[in-house]
Amino acid sequence: MVNLATTQDNSIAKFSGEDFDIESESNFSLNTNHSKNLLDNGRASESLTMIEMRETYKDRVPDEYDPTLDCPDNPFGENVVNPSLYFNDGQRSVDFVLVWREDFAESPGRQERAAKRATFEENLVTEGLELEHELIDDEFHFVKVHATTEVLRRYAEILKLRMPMKEIPGVARGTSTVMETIKKTWKHLLEKVTVDEKSFPKRSHRFTAIYSRDKEYLFDLSQPNFFTSAVRSRIVQFILDRKKFSREPKNDFAFGIQRLISEGAYIAAYPLHDGEINVPGSMRYKLYTKWASVKRWYRYQPLDYIKDYFGVKIAIYFAWLGFYTYMLLLAAIVGVGCFIYSLSTLNTYKVAKDICDKDSQIVMCPICDYWCDYWKLEETCTHAKFTYLIDNPSTVFFAVFMSFWAALFLELWKRYSAEITHRWDLTGFDVHEEHPRPQYLARLAHVRKKKINAVTNTEEPQVPFWRMKLPATLFSFSVVMLLIILAFAAVFGVVLYRMSVLATISIYRGDITTSWANIFTTATAATINLTLIVIFNWMYSYLAEYLTEFELNRTQTEFDDSLTLKIYLLQFVNYYSSIFYIAFFKGKFIGRPGNYWRFFGYRQEECMLGGCLIELCLQLAIIMIGKQTMNTIIEMGLPIFWKWYNSMKVRIGKTNKTSLKGKGQRWLKDLKLIEWDSRSLFPEYLEMVLQYGFVTIFVSAFPLAPFFALLNNIFETRLDAKKLLTYYKRPVSQRVKDIGIWYRILDSIGKLSVITNGFIIAFTSDFIPRLIYRILESPDNSLNGYLNFTLASFNVRDLETQSRLNSTEYSNVKMCRYHDFREAEFPYVRTSMYWIILASRLAFVVLFENIVAVVMILVRWCIPDMPQDLRDQIRREAYITNEIIIKQETLRAREERRCPTLRNRKSLSRTASLLKWERIAASAMSGSELDLELHYDDQNNQESHKKIDSCPLQTFV
Repeated sequence: MVNLATTQDNSIAKFSGEDFDIESESNFSLNTNHSKNLLDNGRASESLTMIEMRETYKDRVPDEYDPTLDCPDNPFGENVVNPSLYFNDGQRSVDFVLVWREDFAESPGRQERAAKRATFEENLVTEGLELEHELIDDEFHFVKVHATTEVLRRYAEILKLRMPMKEIPGVARGTSTVMETIKKTWKHLLEKVTVDEKSFPKRSHRFTAIYSRDKEYLFDLSQPNFFTSAVRSRIVQFILDRKKFSREPKNDFAFGIQRLISEGAYIAAYPLHDGEINVPGSMRYKLYTKWASVKRWYRYQPLDYIKDYFGVKIAIYFAWLGFYTYMLLLAAIVGVGCFIYSLSTLNTYKVAKDICDKDSQIVMCPICDYWCDYWKLEETCTHAKFTYLIDNPSTVFFAVFMSFWAALFLELWKRYSAEITHRWDLTGFDVHEEHPRPQYLARLAHVRKKKINAVTNTEEPQVPFWRMKLPATLFSFSVVMLLIILAFAAVFGVVLYRMSVLATISIYRGDITTSWANIFTTATAATINLTLIVIFNWMYSYLAEYLTEFELNRTQTEFDDSLTLKIYLLQFVNYYSSIFYIAFFKGKFIGRPGNYWRFFGYRQEECMLGGCLIELCLQLAIIMIGKQTMNTIIEMGLPIFWKWYNSMKVRIGKTNKTSLKGKGQRWLKDLKLIEWDSRSLFPEYLEMVLQYGFVTIFVSAFPLAPFFALLNNIFETRLDAKKLLTYYKRPVSQRVKDIGIWYRILDSIGKLSVITNGFIIAFTSDFIPRLIYRILESPDNSLNGYLNFTLASFNVRDLETQSRLNSTEYSNVKMCRYHDFREAEFPYVRTSMYWIILASRLAFVVLFENIVAVVMILVRWCIPDMPQDLRDQIRREAYITNEIIIKQETLRAREERRCPTLRNRKSLSRTASLLKWERIAASAMSGSELDLELHYDDQNNQESHKKIDSCPLQTFV
């Protein structure tokens, strides 16, 4: 294939003096001779319009150029008419675009950046990529990159890509099972919510195999879209990330497009979207209208088409998000059902009736020192009613159900993940097959000790454990622990705030009841905590990324997993620490009237009668719903702002009429969009996994959590899709096997939720005391008298000096009540009932966790990770592929024995051809010299080619 990058001269495109070697007069990066007539500012004195450039370029295309394999059709069956998706010849596709901005004024490093660009582009051309330059407004330089078929073949083998094999009749035989019949019937019933097959026709499954040039007879390379646009951009990105831009051999870190962008040599590098979101004829438009629209919230997602356009990594995210949302439907229904049950039985709850009884004369002990007065129990009437909505008989059932739901969700996801993994040709994909990160190799460039990779059988540098690995790990661990301590310090600050606010309200409360005082304090403290969470999140992200870079992770997957675990651990402490405090510590270690346990001389916070469950629910609701609302606003607002900001920076087409020809170019429009990098999905996963924690870990305290999560996710899926299609550059396709470390985090959350829900029911709610009262104390197995059962009496004369009131409205009070199980006389020791209830609480935790754990084990045992029919299909495909390879190799050996002479001659001819192209690439030829070199000996070679072709190689069908 002719490398058209070598056929350009100074009439093809406009280059600045920065495009070629400053010390010479030839642009060695493109192997062309350029005009020597340069202005003082280093730019060419003459330039052509875009129309002239296009016509001149077409004239330079060699006659024998066959664009069939280098010009993929639109992979989605649409007629793409936008010429900016191709080179100026209208044939070769633009697989990637590099952009740099002209420096009009002399600035430090200007010539250095130009030299780096020249060297980098020279290395790209040497690698086999083809480049074409465009200039807009004499300011923005666009370098269009095209990957030839030879480059695609070579790197598909290097990257071990699985490519579709030739159609083989009779091998894609489906199995007829009862499950298949059920699936078809279910699909027919759900026709209105499944993927619209008119817009997204169902894809037929094709056998795939790891691409190898030695076994190209397995693949149909003549298919126009054999290498899809996603594969092409991925291969180009792989090359861009590893090519050097310095001629100094000892400069190990002088490589990669990202480094050039950070140094200002380029301002952007990206693949192109295939069209507009509002113009029919592209997959981007179809996905925007048929998938990203909120009106389509009830439809299944076209995952195969999402994978083809965005790549596996993004498609896996949307597959998981859709599956998680689908599973939330059942949890939301049960949660709403439990809440409706609590509302319907509220008026029959005896304890709430007793508390709200206005004739009740129960006087409670002060809840703070000096300023807090005695108060009547009826003041907590509202609090008692709200508490029952959370703490009722359905709570235990819902907690057990959600534990089973979490286990079922993960098991069914593994099965579903296995299906899409096979469908997307990821079966058997091993992270160790990934190539090492360029940054990893650069840091180990001077390490002499090598090791052989057990998977790829290639030699790689071995990280020195004592000198590099251990110090990096210890440093990272120390910083993470410091940040965790900082998060706990923030929680402590919020606790002090709550104490001070309660004391202030006690002084100036007027008509504010004790119940509303606690609710107000909890709400404002939760809001402050949410604000601190947002601030810490921003700080954690930067620190975690720096620490992960320091750790020497070999592959991008290992890097992402380490970063994910680090940030999630910090976010876990950040979001959940205040909730854990309310659930398990607040009000548990306060002592008793007359002998309070103090913290730095201050009395600790107390829970209202019935425990802190309502405060826990309020904290959960504010943080969860507030976080989701804030994230939605930020996620949709920030992209709009950054897109506007990028447009303001570009500002093309305002002063120069010639620039109007560039306004409709796809590569120019995409420049204004936001960059999408390999870690842009991380915030999306993190948001959903934190939500999953709220839904499972503390669900017994907030049964409506799955319902609010479901509402959020219905819109989250479509808004994420709309954001990705509208405001971001097209992502480079990335290959992953599954959701990675997020699955292990989800599994850990599920196991932790069993423990937390067991302790919340046992120690935070009043479920166990009510149960014990019914069994041991109540004569009629009811809650009559339960309120008095939970209240202990205290003689006010035994109050501590620092707890005595300055003034009181209850001057005749001799005894006050408080929530505990103690004797009524000094020294107020605990009653035997306290120890019975404590033992019952612990027994419930053990029983609850073991029952749930056994059921979860049974669920995992009953649901295999991979369906049997899928397992059989994978084995069948492996068998057929091996049979094809064996038969083809037998035929090849037979043909080689039949025509050994001509085969040797053909091999020598290919070698000579490669040497000829190396000679062309290493020299700067004029157009006539190039044509002579290209067509020389063509007549002499025709006869030998005919003879070789008369001995064809058979193919197996």
